[in-house]
Amino acid sequence: QVQLMESGGGLVPAGGSLRLSCLASGSIPISSMQSMDWYRQAPGKQRELVASITRDGVTNYSDSVKGRFTISRDNAKDTVYLQMNSLKPEGTAVYYCSGLKFIRYWGQGTQVTVSS
Repeated sequence: QVQLMESGGGLVPAGGSLRLSCLASGSIPISSMQSMDWYRQAPGKQRELVASITRDGVTNYSDSVKGRFTISRDNAKDTVYLQMNSLKPEGTAVYYCSGLKFIRYWGQGTQVTVSS
């Protein structure tokens, strides 16, 4: 089992930056996860994949954030990060950390609000 806890959300003006963190605890280190991912869910919309990083360090991004967001991880700290730059109002959402190892684990989410 693994527990995921996000932090770093908040209110930021359009064009600003935030860094989200996801701390993993439990019996599964993030280094053994098949992938660690960031999702987001805006009000009235479906949850969508924003960024992912595989066990081998391969990263992928949705087209909407490519070039502005960077996912990274620190295995020694069991922490995954999402650096978000040039934020847009449509980026307002609850951001969720997720890990995949046979089953998908979820954090509780952290609110990001981008003001126009």
